[in-house]
Amino acid sequence: QVQLIESGGGLVQAGDSLRLSCAASGRTFGNYVMGWFRQTPGKEREFVATITRAGRSTSYADSVQGRFTISRDNTKNTVYLQMNSLKPEDTAVYYCAARTTYLMSRSGNDYEFWGQGTQVTVSS
Repeated sequence: QVQLIESGGGLVQAGDSLRLSCAASGRTFGNYVMGWFRQTPGKEREFVATITRAGRSTSYADSVQGRFTISRDNTKNTVYLQMNSLKPEDTAVYYCAARTTYLMSRSGNDYEFWGQGTQVTVSS
């Protein structure tokens, strides 16, 4: 089991940058594929990015490709989401999630563990 705690959200203006962090408990963080998802009220949860256990491969939603970067530091049990050139449509609660397999996935249903979320608000 792993516990996830996100941080780094806030209110920014369009074009600004933010870096989200997700700290994981436990000693086996390197065994988990990690993902970032987001959700706005009234909408379904949306895939943002995912990264393999060693951090060698990543995958992004088309809407964030080229603007967001997912990375991880297994020595710090932390996964990051660097968000650049933010747009108002990026406004959402952002969640990190962990999956106990070596395969990346864009489906939230494939992730067993979730954080509580951090709010990102981008004003125009």
